[in-house]
Amino acid sequence: MNHEEIKLVVQEKFLSSERVTAFLCDAKVLHPEWVKKDRLLAIVEYGDEKAVFCLFTSCYPPKSFTDLSVEIVLPIDNSFKCEIDNKPSDPEAILYLNLQSRNNKFKFEIQMTTRVDNFVDDLFRGIEAVNKLQTQPEFLWLKKYNGKTEDDIIVQSMVVPRSEVTHSQNSAPVAIRESLIKRKMCDKEYDYTFTKKFTVFCGTWNVNDKSPVIPLKDWLCGAKEPPDIYAVGFQELDLSKETFLFDQTFREEEWYNAVVHYIDKRAKYVKIERVRLVGMMLIILIKEKHFSHVRNVICDTVGTGIMGKMGNKGGVSVRFDLHNTSICFVNSHLAAHVEEYERRNQDFRDICNRTRFVQPNQQPKGIKDHDHIYWIGDLNYRITELDPQGVKNLVNENNFAPVLEWDQLKQQHKNNNVFAGYTEGEINFKPTYKYDPGTDNWDSSEKNRAPAWCDRIFWKGNTIMQLEYRSHPSLNISDHKPVSATFISEIKIIDDEKYRKVYEEVIKQLDKLENELIPQVKVDVTEIDFGTVRYLELQVRTITIKNTGKLPVEFEFIKKLDESNFCKDWLIVEPYKKCICADESCEIQLKVLINKTSACKMNAGTDKLYDILVLHLYGGKDIFITVNGTYQRSCFGCSIEVLVNLNMPIREVPVGKLIELESKRDQSISNQSTYSIPKEIWFLVDHIYLHGLKEPNLFEQPGLHSEVLQIRDWLDSGSIDPIPGSIHSVAEALLLLLESTADPIIPYNLQSVCLRASVNYLQCKQIVMELPEFRKNVFLYLCEFLQEALQHSAENGLDAKTLSTLFGAIFLRDNPNLIQEPQSRINKQVIDKKKAQFVYHFLINDHSDLIFSR
Repeated sequence: MNHEEIKLVVQEKFLSSERVTAFLCDAKVLHPEWVKKDRLLAIVEYGDEKAVFCLFTSCYPPKSFTDLSVEIVLPIDNSFKCEIDNKPSDPEAILYLNLQSRNNKFKFEIQMTTRVDNFVDDLFRGIEAVNKLQTQPEFLWLKKYNGKTEDDIIVQSMVVPRSEVTHSQNSAPVAIRESLIKRKMCDKEYDYTFTKKFTVFCGTWNVNDKSPVIPLKDWLCGAKEPPDIYAVGFQELDLSKETFLFDQTFREEEWYNAVVHYIDKRAKYVKIERVRLVGMMLIILIKEKHFSHVRNVICDTVGTGIMGKMGNKGGVSVRFDLHNTSICFVNSHLAAHVEEYERRNQDFRDICNRTRFVQPNQQPKGIKDHDHIYWIGDLNYRITELDPQGVKNLVNENNFAPVLEWDQLKQQHKNNNVFAGYTEGEINFKPTYKYDPGTDNWDSSEKNRAPAWCDRIFWKGNTIMQLEYRSHPSLNISDHKPVSATFISEIKIIDDEKYRKVYEEVIKQLDKLENELIPQVKVDVTEIDFGTVRYLELQVRTITIKNTGKLPVEFEFIKKLDESNFCKDWLIVEPYKKCICADESCEIQLKVLINKTSACKMNAGTDKLYDILVLHLYGGKDIFITVNGTYQRSCFGCSIEVLVNLNMPIREVPVGKLIELESKRDQSISNQSTYSIPKEIWFLVDHIYLHGLKEPNLFEQPGLHSEVLQIRDWLDSGSIDPIPGSIHSVAEALLLLLESTADPIIPYNLQSVCLRASVNYLQCKQIVMELPEFRKNVFLYLCEFLQEALQHSAENGLDAKTLSTLFGAIFLRDNPNLIQEPQSRINKQVIDKKKAQFVYHFLINDHSDLIFSR
């Protein structure tokens, strides 16, 4: 069916006097509780009155008007608002349409087509027409589309956010009622809240390992009025190896005290939170008079260095609620180097996906789950395709526009590859990187970098307005210049008297609905087959739960008898609990990921890709959902003892044989084995030895996930082709292989002995001599290789402390099966240092007398 044919079907849904003037086929409602499927948007005209209809279709394209059902009706009256986010010029891009009428507001995601302009033009014509009317229209013709009873409207509109559903099994009805009240109060928020303008100062500075030896007043204290909130972010506070490896630095206190000293003295401020990861720090301060209205302060950190362990790059975040508005601040330092914009994009996605703010009795919130978001930092995007001297000439003349056309972040943002839905203010200041420290001169080093706007500030939120966006070149101790932005932010504040009246009204309405009905749902699939699952490859399946009853249904996946979790550790279920209103549907994502923890169990046959989930309906019955798949076994997750006995690629080994070998691995005899060390370890080490010993940032820069998977397949299949991927991907594959073995190189039962002996090389040497033969071989072989890598430290930038810390955590892995008491930060640092010290001995001393002879 073409567009006009579909329009005729839509027109049949309405009376002949109600004319469809414009419609769109592929709109999605952006709401966490709505099933994200395509809807139809239609503008319908009745005389001088217009309204926007959102229609759901049971099949696409709709064959008859009976396939269509009206979900949302928004009359275009004097309260109607239409706002467009990120209107793109690319015809394939996405447009975000915010529509609000009376107390209802919805955001739609729309694929950009030529018809979108016609639809939006028709909307604005309707707005202009209604504003010219002397009396506001009554929209009586809409009543038949809203013809449900008040009780029906309450029940069917209350889709409860999963983050707000808390309960115990015995109090489920109470929990459902409380959740419904919260949702209805949320819907009526405009009836009991008003907004107040707060000023927010955001500042970011990469200080390049410098102490605060200059005044910060020009940066922090330039506004006419003191800001209500300060959010100050730093990167590269401390570049020392001690900080990089153990996350300890005196600079944290230095820079925090400097910020407190130089903020605006016309107001008194208190700290909301301070969070640091290696060289990234975020400080949030607020005027003392507002502090009593701050709640639910939570911070999180995400490292995006190699294997996600090293925090030299990543992000730190703080979230809190101010009055009735949720706010999130993020400070990030993304991957360096001009050509690495894809890795910067990946860092951004990793920070978004891995940041979790955990609150008691609630599902964790992500960055996106906030009303206002401010993202600051050294984002490290550069200028490409332009000659460095040409860039300098243009920016010295304050001619920024031609240069910004080649700004990587502008390009990636325009294509929605990063910061989709975020806004950045107009840049009217010189690039903030790279300068000769202590001067205002551009980088004069041999690299001759083109100046770039590395340091940026983005925001997201409907009621935020930027007042100022600037750099501060007078602060010149670093190779970066600090950047600041000031915002006016409308914060929702509760009117207590109005809140009480609305609350009482909601309670009265809900009291009418206390008839107990048995929850009824329909699950579209109860047997999920993931097919072939491979190591570190995420597989996702979706099931849909539809509430077929008349009242809201609350569900939760619950634990089976004598089990600690409701699902196995290789399975993730999102969301695992929720409340669904009548006729509403909820999509559940089931994700399977075999990682280092579960791979060894799969190889050994102690676990398999099979689980039964129990979907519990509170007040109703349980539904059983079966999950299964076939795991393609890999050398990742095998024990050292098994790998040295495999004279063929692991994919050629029968599953039963592999399980038998794993069950008898403790009986392996060295003179009967095929190899002295696993061939897979040798292949990876040999490749780095031949091609990568001089590679800069070896064992510090992450590889690409796609390349690591290619290397996995190369090892598992015994390919005769060259090893695929970059040196960094091969190095990361080596670390992953060592981390995934069933037991660490140094067995768990010797870990405490090693930690006690870590200060004495002779004792450490004695422990290694007594290791099982194959483990001793691998340990010494790797230490010899690392010593060779250190011979090229001038090129690769390695040092013994870095390598000993990284490999210490792998050689002396913590036992995941032991229930350990939570460690303080200091205790963990002490243990990590002892692990590093143990390995350090073997990187700086000659241990050739221990090298295996075979």
